[in-house]
Amino acid sequence: MATLRFKALEILFDRQAKQVIYPSVKTSDYYGANIFDKEKMQKYMPREAYLSVIESIEQGTRIDRKIANQVAAGMKAWATEKGATHYTHWFHPLTDASAEKHDAFFDIEPGTGKSFESFDGALLVQQEPDASSLPNGGLRNTFEARGYSAWDPSSPAFVVDNTLCIPTIFVAYTGESLDYKLPLMKSLNYLDRAATEVCGFFDKNVTKVIATLGWEQEYFLIDDALYQARPDLQLTGRTLMGHASAKDQQLSDHYFGSIPERVAAYMHDFEIEAHKLGIPVKTRHNEVAPNQFECAPIFEEMNLAVDHNQLLMDIMNKVARRHNFRVLFHEKPFKGINGSGKHCNWSMATNTGVNLLRPGKNPKTNLQFLTFLVNIVKAVHDNADLLRSGIVSAGNEHRLGAHEAPPAIISAFIGTELTKILNEIVERVSDKKMSATAKTDLKLDIGRIPEILLDNTDRNRTSPFAFTGNRFEFRAVGSSANTATAMIILNTAVARQLDEFKTTIEALVEKGVKKDEAIFQTLREYIIVSEKIRFEGNGYSQDWVEEAARRGLSNVRTVPDAMKAFVSKEAIKLFNEAGVYTEPEIMARYEVILEKYTKKIQIESRVLADLSINHIVPTAVKYQTELINNVRGLKEIVSAEDFELLAGARIENIKVIANHISQIKTKVNEMIEARKDANNMEDGAVMADAYDKKVKPFMSQIRYHIDKLELIVDNEMWPLPKYRELLFAR
Repeated sequence: MATLRFKALEILFDRQAKQVIYPSVKTSDYYGANIFDKEKMQKYMPREAYLSVIESIEQGTRIDRKIANQVAAGMKAWATEKGATHYTHWFHPLTDASAEKHDAFFDIEPGTGKSFESFDGALLVQQEPDASSLPNGGLRNTFEARGYSAWDPSSPAFVVDNTLCIPTIFVAYTGESLDYKLPLMKSLNYLDRAATEVCGFFDKNVTKVIATLGWEQEYFLIDDALYQARPDLQLTGRTLMGHASAKDQQLSDHYFGSIPERVAAYMHDFEIEAHKLGIPVKTRHNEVAPNQFECAPIFEEMNLAVDHNQLLMDIMNKVARRHNFRVLFHEKPFKGINGSGKHCNWSMATNTGVNLLRPGKNPKTNLQFLTFLVNIVKAVHDNADLLRSGIVSAGNEHRLGAHEAPPAIISAFIGTELTKILNEIVERVSDKKMSATAKTDLKLDIGRIPEILLDNTDRNRTSPFAFTGNRFEFRAVGSSANTATAMIILNTAVARQLDEFKTTIEALVEKGVKKDEAIFQTLREYIIVSEKIRFEGNGYSQDWVEEAARRGLSNVRTVPDAMKAFVSKEAIKLFNEAGVYTEPEIMARYEVILEKYTKKIQIESRVLADLSINHIVPTAVKYQTELINNVRGLKEIVSAEDFELLAGARIENIKVIANHISQIKTKVNEMIEARKDANNMEDGAVMADAYDKKVKPFMSQIRYHIDKLELIVDNEMWPLPKYRELLFAR
């Protein structure tokens, strides 16, 4: 009887690329067709309502109930023309996924029983999802179910699957945030204010600063038939066992290679859906590992970019099934080959059209550029442990520092040419008054920055936080993560640093120091203080690990240890004063993250135990029995002398298999006992630490013996698709 593995491989022979029909040759003809953007608002809403929504988006003003009713009427009219029969508040709970509860566009008239279309401002602005069943870190109990979702006008509504989706925040009945969007928006407001005030030293016309984000989404594609034959992929998103393929990524022949036909059809399909929803996906290519790919959009305002990334991952999952694929967003689905990240390209732009991380055309604009650059590096230096807490997860633990991703050591790369400029500032500026000649020479060098960067700036893909010409690339974020987690911390840390910079400059100016000189002196101090966080070399190397230790940089690899920085006194003070998180919200998130970490390892260990005892061990015993019968048969037909010669290797294999089976059973039982002990711990942090240090080690030990058996057991008998099939079947 054919195993599920071989049935899956048979199905693969008949797979063909799905035909994808473009709505138009020109993307611009259908781009944004399924979003309620400004153009559609003007068409479907009274001018009064339209202007009120625009003011709310740009200034953060409230929309009154009368206007909300007008907006709701226009939104419903547009959505129903698009085929929408239902509406939902679409939000980001603390699950790393999006959430939605659909209601139909109709109601029943009391007394008559007649139905009528219904959707007003009250339903648009606020709803009441259950807040106790979603992760909440103790902010809501089962008997305290009420929560509120509230409309975010800055992110346009959209239609998906005949449903009008309205982006919203999600808060508890008591007002605490239960999502990613609200604290993200608070951090963006804080950064806007702090950056705008610093811009005032250089350009009084700047009245608003917008944080921008361009994410790069890496992912694996696996044929659905093979996916169904791997319970570990189904239940955990990664392979808990599997010996390396003889060929994987050694030749780098997949990277930027010709995109396989089936994959290209899938990419075309999800890009069409994304473009209809206004998601500006622009780039696609093969990544380093076999069956690994990447897509990336044009950068956008950060709140919208985060929404778009969450929406795109959902689209990619849905479209993949049409093409008989499954998408793997896990950071490390396959041992021994590259994992997947979500590189976050972060910058700031002014309302005057200036990218604050792009050098300008004269010394003044370049001094502004250097001011923001140096302050950002210092913010990373001062908040390295806190920034790490925003990127750690059970999946990212396997990826960070695995010789193909940035290490858990937080460092910043700015390039050799910018390093020279910073060194010049340190050497030429002192606490004493600068001479006119020294100041002129320094400004002339600063004026050359655009030319220098254009010709000489390199990139460093081993750095977790690298300057790449007009933005910083936060490469350490995991592929499955909601990008808001890391961006909230980055925004807040940079905003606080800019506040400190402004206060320092104003104090020096009050003492009679000229503004430019005060800026130079302060930048010099920051450059010196934050020097140890800057690193230009190979972040993957062991040499850097040792060098970082000498510099006093931390290298915290596990979630329980890394998350301690998130609940430190310094972090609580930072978030409280910034108005981003209250202390209860911080502690709730800490509890949620540790609980997710614990449960993911718990699920993985249970799946591994099941597969080991019910799939792998019986298969190994069956093959061992065949060897034993073979040896017995040989003994009956050959001489004693020939038997020893012919049966020696078989007997040795029987012993090796027996040892591996014994080790698997022993380690599985020990792992189960360790899990039971961990489950009895009441404190969430202690439980997470126990799963990390007591349960997780057994998983690699069990895997070792299973992977050795895979090399011994008859290929025809092995029950699970192997790495060579998972990675190269297309």
